[in-house]
Amino acid sequence: MALMLRNRLFRIAFTPLSRKWRVALTTCALAAILHAADGASAQTIAEYVDIGDSLYDALQPAAAAEQYRAALFIDAGTYEALWKLARAQVDVAKQLLGEELQGERDRLYNDAWIYAAEAVRVDSLDAEGHFMLAMVMGRLSRTKGGKERVRFGKEIYNEAALALELDSLHDGAYHVLGAWHAEVKRLSGITKFFAKTFLGGGYMGIASWDSAVVHLEKSVEIKPDYIFHRLELAEVYVELDRYAEAREQLMEIGMLPVSDVMDPVHKETALRLLDEIREKG
Repeated sequence: MALMLRNRLFRIAFTPLSRKWRVALTTCALAAILHAADGASAQTIAEYVDIGDSLYDALQPAAAAEQYRAALFIDAGTYEALWKLARAQVDVAKQLLGEELQGERDRLYNDAWIYAAEAVRVDSLDAEGHFMLAMVMGRLSRTKGGKERVRFGKEIYNEAALALELDSLHDGAYHVLGAWHAEVKRLSGITKFFAKTFLGGGYMGIASWDSAVVHLEKSVEIKPDYIFHRLELAEVYVELDRYAEAREQLMEIGMLPVSDVMDPVHKETALRLLDEIREKG
């Protein structure tokens, strides 16, 4: 088994693919070789994906990513493994807090971007690939300055909107669009001027706080137990001085179970924000 995997790795090196995708496949190949070297029995793509899903649900995204990579080494065009590997990479990256970890965080986001883009290429008619591409770019843009965010902005909007066209009840796509409206409204006047003048950023004129609220409220309606939906909605309510509604969301967060690797941090953020606005409004 290990010899077969090493031969496949050799073939990847001379396959006419883009450099980024060749690097990504090589990473998958190396992960599979390690599995074989450890004496792991041959598994099917579905088995690798199922194990990855179980690990992901258990809030172990790094371990889940290894399983999805192994599935991709068997078939690099496995759509489900592609978008789920992107998702797992994002969950690993978003836990790396602080400026000193930005390089590693951005590297993981860029890797996730590669996988999400390939997922869309493999199947452009499923919502998950478009959502993951929008979400990865949204995450990556938040680590950048205002001008960099503008460069990502149009594609983030378009991919999230496509996801909603394909799945009108996709809570994540509603969240991304709501966050997009809020992020654009938060941009400084200078950044917006630069965008419109030099980057063709006139599309940003469609952004509104009302749309941010509507989209984030819809994400909460569809998936009410997902903490991050409620937290971002509460933050938008605070920006609009709608403190009573913000407090309602923040108090609800305290009662929700952890379902995401960042939920403990989100709960702490919600408590701090609740304390800040306790006497307001």
